[in-house]
Amino acid sequence: MSDNRIFNFNAGPAALPLPVLKEIKESFLNYQGSGMSVVEISHRSKHFDDIINDAVARTKRLLNLDDKFKVIFVQGGASMQFCMIPGNFLGQGDTADYVNTGTWSTKAIKEAEIQGKQINIVASSEHNNFSYIPSEIRFTKGASYVHITSNNTIKGTQWADFPDTNGVPIVADMSSDIMSRPLDVNKFGLIYAGAQKNIGPAGVCMVIIREDMLELLPDNKLPSMLKYSTYVSKNSMYNTPPCFAVYTIHLVLKWLEETIGGLAKMEQINRKKGKILYSLFDSGKFYSGTAALDSRSLMNVTFRLPTEELEKTFIQEALENGFGGLKGHRSVGGCRASIYNATSEEAVEALADFMKAFELKHS
Repeated sequence: MSDNRIFNFNAGPAALPLPVLKEIKESFLNYQGSGMSVVEISHRSKHFDDIINDAVARTKRLLNLDDKFKVIFVQGGASMQFCMIPGNFLGQGDTADYVNTGTWSTKAIKEAEIQGKQINIVASSEHNNFSYIPSEIRFTKGASYVHITSNNTIKGTQWADFPDTNGVPIVADMSSDIMSRPLDVNKFGLIYAGAQKNIGPAGVCMVIIREDMLELLPDNKLPSMLKYSTYVSKNSMYNTPPCFAVYTIHLVLKWLEETIGGLAKMEQINRKKGKILYSLFDSGKFYSGTAALDSRSLMNVTFRLPTEELEKTFIQEALENGFGGLKGHRSVGGCRASIYNATSEEAVEALADFMKAFELKHS
């Protein structure tokens, strides 16, 4: 790559589009003639009003959201949402369904249980090392919501199609695949996404909430900063928001809309990238994918080599050749290539060429 940059396959914080980084660089010291950096301007200024309102407007256009959906920005990452969701939507006598497809689903379940909320784990792929997305799920009639994790960064699985929940709103952790493809948003009561994987830097979580979900809020004594109504009523500015993170999201959404041409185009690109790597696995025996064929992620491609020693060598030689972030999560080992929206086809093709050469060298 140019400018001494490597090909970045980190799982999060992850690659950002190079045009976005360049725009940040060019405007960082003097944002739009203000004489101040974007990290210095007041969050109460017109400059920041324009930034956050544009981020909301672009999110709505890209996902085809109507006025019944509200877009807010919350600190604390997706992990804060694990506790906010049951705290906001489950009062006494209420119940929710959870589908357990890996580490992040497990953490969400734990946070609901800590609060003593009544939840049902209606499906799990834990018995098979979370290598697939469950199907044929029997959901609970009258549940307040169904919680799923749309993409699993550690195990490399992704929901290809979202389940029919018989009208129960889906609450989805989309931290690692939001804005990677079009959605039928009417299935969802709430979508949340830690920005640092696919739409921005660490420090903020985008939350998309349907108005009727706000009506479910139990009459409780949650702190103000843990109530969704607080953020909706104040346009995410009840307190000082993470301004730079929101600014970067605004630029990423602009790139998606104006340079890529929308989410349908983005999905086409992502499918091409995934095919490059998965066809490499399927055409030989040196690299083996860890996810079931019908559950393969287009965001996090997880794989193993014949031995752990070869994996260590692969990761080391890859870095020496300009490919970073290929070590698997510490909890599972192996290798992982995160090919989020900002990871170019050029990067994936170069990685595939390196992998073919590595196989010839070490077979």
